[in-house]
Amino acid sequence: MTGMITPELTLEQDRQTRQAGRNPWAWVPSLYLAQGIPYVMVMTVSVIIYKRMGISNTDIALYTSWLYLPWVIKPLWSPIVDVLGTKRRWIVVMQGLIAVTLAMVAFSIPGPRFFQYTLAFFWLMAFSSATHDIAADGFYMLGLEQHQQAAFVGVRSTFYRIATIAAQGLLVVLAGFIETHSGLTPVDLNVVVTEDAANAPIVLADAMPAGAPEASIRVLAEPAKVEISTVPRDKAELDAVLEQARQANIANGFCAAPATAAAGKNEPSWWSAHVAQPMENFLRERFGDPRLAAAKPGGNIGVATVRLSGKPESGRNIVVVLNRKSGDESIEVAEGARLVFNEHNWDKPAHVVFKTNPRLQTAAEASFSGTSGNIPLAWSTVSGVLAVLFLLFCVYHKFALPYPASDGPTRSEGANSILREFFATFVEFFRKNRISIAIAFLLFFRFAEAQLVKLVSPFLLDSRDVGGLGLTTEQVGWVYGTIGIGALMAGGLLGGYVISRQGLRFWLWPMVIIMHTPDLAFVYLAYAQPEHMAVITGAVALEQFGYGFGFTAYMLFMILIADGEHKTAHYAICTGFMALGMMLPGMLSGWIQETVGYPHFFVWVVISTIPGFIVAALVRIPPEFGRKAAA
Repeated sequence: MTGMITPELTLEQDRQTRQAGRNPWAWVPSLYLAQGIPYVMVMTVSVIIYKRMGISNTDIALYTSWLYLPWVIKPLWSPIVDVLGTKRRWIVVMQGLIAVTLAMVAFSIPGPRFFQYTLAFFWLMAFSSATHDIAADGFYMLGLEQHQQAAFVGVRSTFYRIATIAAQGLLVVLAGFIETHSGLTPVDLNVVVTEDAANAPIVLADAMPAGAPEASIRVLAEPAKVEISTVPRDKAELDAVLEQARQANIANGFCAAPATAAAGKNEPSWWSAHVAQPMENFLRERFGDPRLAAAKPGGNIGVATVRLSGKPESGRNIVVVLNRKSGDESIEVAEGARLVFNEHNWDKPAHVVFKTNPRLQTAAEASFSGTSGNIPLAWSTVSGVLAVLFLLFCVYHKFALPYPASDGPTRSEGANSILREFFATFVEFFRKNRISIAIAFLLFFRFAEAQLVKLVSPFLLDSRDVGGLGLTTEQVGWVYGTIGIGALMAGGLLGGYVISRQGLRFWLWPMVIIMHTPDLAFVYLAYAQPEHMAVITGAVALEQFGYGFGFTAYMLFMILIADGEHKTAHYAICTGFMALGMMLPGMLSGWIQETVGYPHFFVWVVISTIPGFIVAALVRIPPEFGRKAAA
């Protein structure tokens, strides 16, 4: 008899020994690093990648917003994680799959159809990441005792934020470093405004001076010193030169034609002809940014032509981006801030038009640098680094994760019983008191932020002639991905602390105000377009701090809604509505911005905070909810 039960006892003792030998510090931090990185990669870093690769804001906002969908519907397949296999195995398999998708993104970025292929792999990564979230959160509760869960809740949150900084900040800085150190030697263009400069009619060159191709490719600019007269030109002449330069650059393939001009020969759909296009025209006429017109009235212009000294290899694009190095802010690039050279147009003239502000009537000078970093190489490297990292996560967690005795498939009750319980859980959620108001809060509290977050990176990266701030990729990594996320964390920590002191009901309205009011900082940035990094960084940090502080109320409200017998499943349903509230407004944000311009778009974002105030007024919070109980 004893011999018959010894193997079972030995197996259970071995399991308990392995479980007891797993220090939570050995796997909780790494598990939540692995949970945070793919989410940030899919939702935030993909926006920066597509912006640097020349995709329009409309397409970026539309298609990357769809990537929220796996997190919206993840409660629908969460029972599968319970029914099939262990959560430990799901974690390891999903981390391996994420490593594969990151590697595929790395291989796809340099290709000719990178947008379609990378979107497909980001979709697969999003589903893998959402499934990993389900398994990881469930495993956290199974792998730790109740007192350990409470002790490590701050640890998991902190390492999730560290993952955000690593992916959105440090890796973006790495990509920016590679961009600036992997391309051709930068070319400098100096612009001088003086009374002595000639004000003769400007004729655009249709060809560059003949010259033998060089073995080592360089960026050539002529003239290197552009002289502009302080005497203003006639508006009609400005319009004509700018439009001629723009059309020539489009014809030679240096930049893409506007989306509205790319309709082709196909007849527009009924929706496009009767709804979308009339609405777009109305918005452009009533609210369009006058600075985005074909020409800006008054002032003067000067033109330089840029080409390559040699032919790039087949299939390679060399992107030359002009950024201000120093000098008077009244001189800006009105056309040609981003030029794409390839094997077909390398020897053709790309026109760069510099424009002076109408108020500038005295001598001035500015220096611009044309950099040509290898953007596909930069982002392929970042994706490849993450692929290797997740392969290491997969192998490490294969051995480091504990073996909780309760971590197993729930087959014993039968599939029908599980499905009945699953649907009963959903029914119970939608029968909660005032659930319609609670869902409205989940959908509309972040209505403004859902639109803002999709356009922050494009706004920071876009050139000043189209209303952006013209930052480099590396600068965006520091400003938005590192300092901004640090401010976000600080706001969240402070929000949690003050709620623990006086409760959510006391702090709800201060949090609503502090979360939404800093959106005005982007209105200022869009209209003023400051060049001082301290001003830009301070404005971004202010908005992120306010968002982190106010978002604490949102997270605690989800806990309040989910409270009850099935709190884990109900909280998952809440996170689905949370993702839906970010997905739907974000899909249209790019189209709105490209229609009305950045200044009016950020004004619209401020107006969009009104639904957040309305739903906050409708919810009911128990007086003591969130307050730390007295000892």
